[in-house]
Amino acid sequence: MNQKSGLGRGLGSLLSSQDIFDAEAPGFFLCPIEKIRPNPAQPRKKIREESIQGLAASIKAKGIIQPLVVTEEEGYYRIIAGERRWRAAQRAGLKKVPVVLRDADAGEALELALIENIQREDLNPVEEALAYRRFSEELGLSQAKIAAKVGKDRSTIANMLRLLNLPGEILEDMAEGRITTGHAKAILMLDSLELQKRLRDEILKRSLSVRQAEALARRLREKGRENEKRTEKDPDLEVLCDDLSRIVGAKVNIITGKRGGKLEIRCRNRDELERLISLLKALEE
Repeated sequence: MNQKSGLGRGLGSLLSSQDIFDAEAPGFFLCPIEKIRPNPAQPRKKIREESIQGLAASIKAKGIIQPLVVTEEEGYYRIIAGERRWRAAQRAGLKKVPVVLRDADAGEALELALIENIQREDLNPVEEALAYRRFSEELGLSQAKIAAKVGKDRSTIANMLRLLNLPGEILEDMAEGRITTGHAKAILMLDSLELQKRLRDEILKRSLSVRQAEALARRLREKGRENEKRTEKDPDLEVLCDDLSRIVGAKVNIITGKRGGKLEIRCRNRDELERLISLLKALEE
């Protein structure tokens, strides 16, 4: 059974498997490490220190098996793919690293950098979602085209982009690994920012599983809907409230529910309460 490649046409044509091992491949050479610059379009905002250390140890023992992919830019070489290898090579004390030189304009370099990061090492969910948004905003690609390039379903792309609608503090929780993508999707079940933050707090406080978070989200959503229904104003009741307020000289509110309702008269102090009681007694006479 053939497995569908998720690299898209761009990266596959940029770096073939032969480039990895064949020193005679076009554009292959050993480049002084100080002549290489990182890619400002790098979608990964944080590279874990332990990841760099582990790769540096491997490079010390076995060298760099797969070359970096670079493009020439104003006297130095800009990384298209392989920034993590470049950083680890510096840590390992290498003076030169193998590279494959390819021509790529800014748009192509961005596309290839995004694909390389999405496919070759796990991004945190926020970085992945931001990468998809850059595909959309900077390269003008539809969700379907993004999905085709990275080998994922369009629905996956759409769901990841939805995560970016969450408040900043929840996105930070995802980036730091305090909550998972599943938890975030449960939070997105709620429209209210207040309820979203409440659910987030409960997830962290009680270490809720994704299933528990989804169940709590459904309860909070239903409770929110009930509260909305209770606060809906009936025009006739509002007129009645105004009339009663004038009669008793205090603010009146009528609260309705499934099994009837209640009349609420607010008194600011004891004097108002005693005046109201006197008024009600007078009505009995």
